[in-house]
Amino acid sequence: MRKDAAASPKTYRLYDAVISARPLEPALYLVATPIGNLGDITLRALEVLAGADMLACEDTRVTRVLLDRYGIHNRPTAYHEHNAEVAGPKLLAALAEGKSVALVSDAGTPLVSDPGYRLGRIAIDAGCRVVPIPGPSAPLAALVGSGLPNDAFFFAGFLPTKDKARRDRLEEVREVPGTLLFFESPHRIGDTLTAAADVLGAGRQACVCRELTKTFEEFRRGTLAELADHYDDRAVKGEIVLVIGPPAPPEAPAQDDVDTLLKRLAADLPAGKVATEAARQTGLPRKDLYQRILELKDEG
Repeated sequence: MRKDAAASPKTYRLYDAVISARPLEPALYLVATPIGNLGDITLRALEVLAGADMLACEDTRVTRVLLDRYGIHNRPTAYHEHNAEVAGPKLLAALAEGKSVALVSDAGTPLVSDPGYRLGRIAIDAGCRVVPIPGPSAPLAALVGSGLPNDAFFFAGFLPTKDKARRDRLEEVREVPGTLLFFESPHRIGDTLTAAADVLGAGRQACVCRELTKTFEEFRRGTLAELADHYDDRAVKGEIVLVIGPPAPPEAPAQDDVDTLLKRLAADLPAGKVATEAARQTGLPRKDLYQRILELKDEG
């Protein structure tokens, strides 16, 4: 670490200390950047942003704010869905020449619901090394802040804007055995919550996570019906992640129905295979079903 009066292009600043970035190996570096609070950047991300031979971003004005905060003089170049056909080959050519290329989105982790996915896929297909630099992620921040189950989750990006297409998509993910996460516009959150309550069930638990890591961060929790009522015709600002809890587990089948199934299967299969097949059909533990088969046989 050293303190210099003037920073070189390959340095970054932490408070009053100017730090030299170490050389980077040739690769495409996918760098996660803050989703709101600029203090959430990682030290590794700063070093990559300062040391990369090329730095590509969605909006140079947005990225410039972050670079200025940490005294990084690397000049960003635009890479987004509207110029990908032109900018992409230039970045790939730089990789082919053995240079290091850093890619950032406006906020959060690159390639997650942004056009960087195309560049990452092409780089991999071309045999280039791709290195993730992990850090801030809006879906994960929303998940852990929502208080909803996080042992299994499904990130579904943005829902369609048209009501029928939105409801069709919700129907597709209705039975996913995990918590659902969506990006949503503040202008559509009321309509989306109404559709979700209709399709997924009014009593399903959910959380509207707004302005994550920013000054007016908000987590509003409740059932889909309660949230739909709250946001109905309400003016909302800021970026939103909608988190919806998993579906309720299916009700256990009645014991008489289980016994009927076991007897029917036992007419053609040995006890072990009966238990396996019955477990598949009912979701009940195999060992309990096997024990019940034996009891039925003893009962005659």
